[in-house]
Amino acid sequence: MTSLPEESPSLIGEDDREAAVRRLQEAYAEGLVAHEVLDERLHQALSATTQSELASVLVSLPEERPGSTASIAAAGGRIKRRGAWRVPRVLKVGSAFGSVRLDLSRAVIEYPVVDIELQLGTGGARITVPRDAVVDVEGLSTGWKDLRYKVPRRSRPGGPTIRISGAMGYGRLNVRHALR
Repeated sequence: MTSLPEESPSLIGEDDREAAVRRLQEAYAEGLVAHEVLDERLHQALSATTQSELASVLVSLPEERPGSTASIAAAGGRIKRRGAWRVPRVLKVGSAFGSVRLDLSRAVIEYPVVDIELQLGTGGARITVPRDAVVDVEGLSTGWKDLRYKVPRRSRPGGPTIRISGAMGYGRLNVRHALR
């Protein structure tokens, strides 16, 4: 009598692990996970080797909403968003030779934390954020020119957190708060 081979557990890759870490960080930023729990679950996610181990780390988190990540890319020319556009949870912007203009001052922002990942070659970027937004640019690497961002003197609590990360080659990033 021959026995059937047991199903091997499905192994995870780095993309799965990174997605789990991102979901845990988002849950923490939204106040759904306590700091102590975050540390423990991050350790579990980073040491997980199978899908079932990773799923157990994420079991109590709410499901990700579809459409929470979007990409805008252009080889050249201008990328421009303004007015009442819907901002995804994660916005990836890529341009080899062109300028980027993102105006979030009148945009519909449904998430408490928005990540904007820039991958720009040459050409500058200007991002206008809501007046009450908190801006985090620690994850951004600039090559040729420095970042221009002036933290407002007076800020009102309750606005979204805009995290800007990625890399800029030969352009400058200007971040400013909307006047109204």
